[in-house]
Amino acid sequence: MHPETGTQKRADLRHPKQPRRFTRRQFLKLGSAAVAAGVVLSSTSLVLANEVGELSIERIELPIRGLPPAFEGFTIVHLTDIHLLPYTRPAFIREVAATANALNPDLILLTGDYVWHDVRAMDELAPIMATLNARAGVFGVLGNHDYWLDVEAVREGFRQARVPLLVNQHLVLARGRQHLVLVGLDDGWAGHPDLVTALDGAPANAPILLMLHEPDLADVYAAQANFALQMAGHSHGGQVRIPGKGPLVLPYLGSKYDMGLYRVGDMWLYTNRGLGEIAVPLRINCPPELTLFTLIRA
Repeated sequence: MHPETGTQKRADLRHPKQPRRFTRRQFLKLGSAAVAAGVVLSSTSLVLANEVGELSIERIELPIRGLPPAFEGFTIVHLTDIHLLPYTRPAFIREVAATANALNPDLILLTGDYVWHDVRAMDELAPIMATLNARAGVFGVLGNHDYWLDVEAVREGFRQARVPLLVNQHLVLARGRQHLVLVGLDDGWAGHPDLVTALDGAPANAPILLMLHEPDLADVYAAQANFALQMAGHSHGGQVRIPGKGPLVLPYLGSKYDMGLYRVGDMWLYTNRGLGEIAVPLRINCPPELTLFTLIRA
């Protein structure tokens, strides 16, 4: 686990202040250059260690303060950053979906970036998403690449799959008279996250699970509501991690909390390494990930 970090001061809930944005072209150019440099420096060892398509299941037991007794042992499969085509193949994502279903979770949550290079990938991804099955449902949020390519095509793919997208919305998970709240915020880089709208009408005092694509926005939102856990992706863990040096490149809003479990104030934050790749089809010391959370009472 990474060390605890503090939260920053309160920010506007509708439109948090953001640093200067990199363009999509600048980000991809930076990623390609950095990863290519690493390959040139250590080509033989890196090629031998390429972990593309080698799914890792990370099982994490999370103590949640105020978790209702009825939700003790509640399980969540977290998937993110599929980036289907040209590098991430449909056959691999079908295997991931089958693995997720075999875990028999209560929830399956998808935290953005379903496409990268070709929006027609949604035509192949939609029927795969339609096979996902969880007792309390399957839900998603949008990521920056979904906006940059064609967000309406991504939305249509979700409609075809009959998987709800939560965009500044919440839903209440009920077991008897006990509740958990699931919140989905719009993408924090390319969209318009609005926490006020998302929480409108949500029950008071219930623990809240947050889906938000960019992990570094945890500093903005951790203290703004009764958030128990934020699930994020975006960083890919860097895709290439050099022992003793860490990731070669990380994106805007994905560099502070780049991989794994963190404590941000009173909120857990988990940054999933993602399933797909962009820039180059390469993963070193950073395999694609399916996360299985089990919630327990703190």
